[in-house]
Amino acid sequence: MSRLLLIIAVAALAAGALVPGAADPLWMAGTLVSLVPAVVWAGKDLLHKRFGADLLAVFALAGTLVVGEYLAGIVIGVMLGTGQVLDDYAKRRARRDLSALLERAPKWARVRVGHETRTVSVADISTGDTVVVASGEVVPVDGRLLSDGEFDESALTGEALPVSRMRGESVRSGVANAGQVTELTATAAADDSTYAGVVRLAEQAAAESAPVVRLADRAAVIFLPLAVAIAATAWILTGDPVRAVAVLVTATPCPLLLAAPIAITAGMSRASRLGVVVKHGGALEALGRARTAVLDKTGTVTIGRPVVTDVLTAPGFTARQVLELAAAVEQLSPHVLAAAVVRAAGPVPPAEHVQERPGVGAAGFVDGRRITVGKPSAVALPEWAKAAVRRAELDMASMIWVSRDDEPVGVLLARDEIRPDAARTLRRLRAAGLNRIVLLTGDRLDNAQDVGIMLGLDDLRAQCSPEDKVSRVREERARAVTLMVGDGINDAPALAAADVGIGLAGKDATAAAQAADAVITDGRIARLADAVEAAARAHRIALRSAGIGIALSLVAMILAAFGWLAPAAGALVQEGIDVAVIINALRALLPAHRRQSKAVAEVLRRFAGEHEQLLPARQAVRQAGDDLSAGLTPQAELSVRRAYQLVSEVLLPHERAEDRELYPVVAKLLGGPEATQAMSRGHVEIERHVRRLGRHLSASDRLDPDQVDDLRATLYGLDAILTLHFAQEEEDYFTLIR
Repeated sequence: MSRLLLIIAVAALAAGALVPGAADPLWMAGTLVSLVPAVVWAGKDLLHKRFGADLLAVFALAGTLVVGEYLAGIVIGVMLGTGQVLDDYAKRRARRDLSALLERAPKWARVRVGHETRTVSVADISTGDTVVVASGEVVPVDGRLLSDGEFDESALTGEALPVSRMRGESVRSGVANAGQVTELTATAAADDSTYAGVVRLAEQAAAESAPVVRLADRAAVIFLPLAVAIAATAWILTGDPVRAVAVLVTATPCPLLLAAPIAITAGMSRASRLGVVVKHGGALEALGRARTAVLDKTGTVTIGRPVVTDVLTAPGFTARQVLELAAAVEQLSPHVLAAAVVRAAGPVPPAEHVQERPGVGAAGFVDGRRITVGKPSAVALPEWAKAAVRRAELDMASMIWVSRDDEPVGVLLARDEIRPDAARTLRRLRAAGLNRIVLLTGDRLDNAQDVGIMLGLDDLRAQCSPEDKVSRVREERARAVTLMVGDGINDAPALAAADVGIGLAGKDATAAAQAADAVITDGRIARLADAVEAAARAHRIALRSAGIGIALSLVAMILAAFGWLAPAAGALVQEGIDVAVIINALRALLPAHRRQSKAVAEVLRRFAGEHEQLLPARQAVRQAGDDLSAGLTPQAELSVRRAYQLVSEVLLPHERAEDRELYPVVAKLLGGPEATQAMSRGHVEIERHVRRLGRHLSASDRLDPDQVDDLRATLYGLDAILTLHFAQEEEDYFTLIR
């Protein structure tokens, strides 16, 4: 209707200008046509107990018809149609399509009856049936395990690492079998199982989401009675109805109808260029007013997949050797931990005769020796391995054992790490106006607390079901405008329940993207801050544009009330106000910050890439300190000398290059050399520890036992400094890459 109105109004205005003799009839007809949809839109507002900007347009259009000011009427019609077309575009909402949730649910399942296995529709499974779930399949119904199993529960809990379940334990529908073939006894039908509940919850939350009130309508609540009061006063005091119409014409809410849609539409365009697709203008407007952010943990503020964080080795082996042996065996494995091993090792020749046992591990031959990766093959663990188990428990990491000819030679520790850009993103969110940030996760409390402390969150809730997340989002919405960010199937209901749901591209992202109001297309959490900043800026511009327009309209209304502006002249003045408002609103298209040059981005990317290459040198420092725990053995001395060689020949040149090439670039971005002074001081401390280590090694051809204590202190001190220094650079500097 809005497009048709605009076409008719423009055509009537142009035709009247081209045929002066028929101008009044054409403009009157165009005004009458404009009045009809205006009455419809205003009527809808009144039915919903809203007194919006459209009601004032009805008064103005009707007034011009009564006093015969048809030119003013048709100009109002053109402005009304333009504003509605822009508003329709800005608030166009993609229907929440939850088909991805439905498509993920299995349609068929295998049921064991006696010694026979039959394929049946999932809908036909009854309580008590024995269901067979192959490796990689999604569990179709809730059940109780008849054998041990390993499951990827990320779809329901967000936990990135596989979870082991013992015989007799319950397993929920929607999780994936990450181990060998397992069987379970169905404890619920498909419609009554956990996954079906998630789908229903998402549908209910989407249906209950409250509509966003237009900025124009909020402003009109004050502007409308004020304009009517001025018009009525002018009529009563002068007895001239033309003055009242002139006031209403100049009060036509075109600044409200144009400023907000143009600024919001421009903000949507700006967000899209930054990698965030906002589905409708109401979402961008709400995003600009958000004061609370509710974040999922796994895949949102964390990477969402396990990363090898440490390599602990048996005496006589280096971290690199163990990592390469593991990667050679794991190259073709679909297991999530296998992928982490391969990423950490880089390209290595594949093992021969590789065999995989789901839920146990994989084995193959490297240089004629049998290498197994997964669970430890030895029953009794040596002392170094017991220390590794304690380390994994303290770090809350998963262990990947590597054995050679059934003897453990190393263990890889893997965990889901916090995204490097998460902390900076949260600081930017607070700077943009968000005063409360909450973490919701289905993961364990200890894991969530670690993340909460690292990121300085205001509140967190662990072990949340999808129902818990929806309930908590509703609680936050009752306090303030709330955005929810997530990436998984378990987040879809909460995304639908929030004022603004934002999905991150990534694993299981389709369901999240469908339930969300906006989607971060490249999966970078930093884009969240970009979107909030763009939305807040667009909202500010919309407010200021509307404010400027209203102020100018008030001046024009006063002039009209005193008889200094006729209705037609008032309409032309209003057009001038509209032009000013439009020009100001279009500023939302422009970037708020200066664009980063390609040369600067290239320097940042180069040094960020080198951090990954320096991981073996950092691991060697920690490994050398650990090896000295057993005293000054030949293996310990070898580890110390290898660590010194790596840090002096590989790591120190990198640190010196950063001082020369990286830090001057960063200083310009952050406002001066003081911004990098603390990090430069870190380089000095790193070099001091390396020199101290070198003095130990140059004192004689062989180390002495009395050097052990200071060597360990130096190595562990260097490891701590490197860990903090690298984390600060990755969080504060490399996240500047745009």
